[in-house]
Amino acid sequence: MAEPIRILLVDDIAEVRENVKKLLAFEQDFDVVGSSGSGHDGIRMAKELQPDIIIMDINMPDIDGITATGEITRALPSTGVIMMSVNSDRDYMRRAMSSGAKDFLTKPVNMDDLYGTIRTVYQNMASVRRQYDRMNDPDFLRGLGDDEEEASGDGNRAGHVIVCFSPKGGVGTTTIASNLASGLMQENVKVLLIDADIQFGDLGVFLNLQAQSTLVDIIENAEDLDVDYFENIVVTHPSGMKVLLGPPRPELAEQIYSRPGATAEIIKQIRYHYDFVVVDTASRLDELTVSVCDLASQILLISTPTLPAVRNVRYTLDLFEQLYDDSRDKIKLVLSQVLEERRGKPVTIPSEKISKHLRREVYGSIPSEQRPLLQAIIKGTPVIAAERNQDRSPVKELLALSSKIRAELMGTADMAEQAEADTDSGGGFLSRLPGLGN
Repeated sequence: MAEPIRILLVDDIAEVRENVKKLLAFEQDFDVVGSSGSGHDGIRMAKELQPDIIIMDINMPDIDGITATGEITRALPSTGVIMMSVNSDRDYMRRAMSSGAKDFLTKPVNMDDLYGTIRTVYQNMASVRRQYDRMNDPDFLRGLGDDEEEASGDGNRAGHVIVCFSPKGGVGTTTIASNLASGLMQENVKVLLIDADIQFGDLGVFLNLQAQSTLVDIIENAEDLDVDYFENIVVTHPSGMKVLLGPPRPELAEQIYSRPGATAEIIKQIRYHYDFVVVDTASRLDELTVSVCDLASQILLISTPTLPAVRNVRYTLDLFEQLYDDSRDKIKLVLSQVLEERRGKPVTIPSEKISKHLRREVYGSIPSEQRPLLQAIIKGTPVIAAERNQDRSPVKELLALSSKIRAELMGTADMAEQAEADTDSGGGFLSRLPGLGN
């Protein structure tokens, strides 16, 4: 018989804790290992007991459940938190999911819904638990790839979404997205690259790919997507990377723009069939882009070290900080086309000045080395795969960026999975900003 799902209850009302505990006891695959009446105590017990699932109330007398959840998910990546609250406000739900919670239920909760949610969250966390166990296993690196059957589980992969976005065109977003996807690939790691630059996407050109089917062909069935069909229509790059291309002609983009939340819905349905989903976006901060960003584990905000690009990034950061409570963890600043000195004199704005101005650490810095990039495009392959010398720029820096992201995410819980796309509210992403909502 499989091990029962170990559950910790955190709620400041003792009667609620006891009632839920008694009802969970009727299910043979559940084991309530502890209960707590405060946020601080819940964090302590979570670290001691390391349960599979925590059922967390939002409103508590010391620290709220959202703050407690953020600390727990950082310390215990393989633990899934289910948030419960009498308040069903959308902002509560968004903040709960942004803190690391895996689901949100409204009190009074239907016990059948709670039973099903516990089992679903536990099942969806299977790959994270495996990855976390491996990262804590001293023999992990030696044994990587030995358990191929387990690693290929259908729908139980890590599902990390990485969005590459720049508010200014021509900064190398597609270059970074395609090389990031290539760099994330390892044995038994499954990667999907999506061209969400809907009108004038370049991934097909960069990778020398043509597809009979593209994003246009599945947009109508976004809410009820057949995953097997999806796997058959994505094109496979010679490197083994899966790619979903955008519309082949710009006039077809309207079919996707007319349903701005559909692209995010597709990603939600297929993400757990991949370890990483890398999304290349257009340089327009519209409903489509923001709905995809809502799903992201990380957003790479890309800028060149020039005044117009840095100005646009500053505006974008201001918006993202209003949209996402966890923007410090979720949004990473990447500088592209960096050429700081020539003959001892600065050519572009130094990285340190940009970091200080934006009050953000520079997460990655990609030098301006055009020749290897152009040669890679001619070959139709990412430069990190085309260039044999991995110590040559920008290969070295792109590989370092990929390794850094892989190390951070493979073994941590998703940071920003949403209960539902905010576009479903019909208000658009601008309605979510303070002072612009209804």
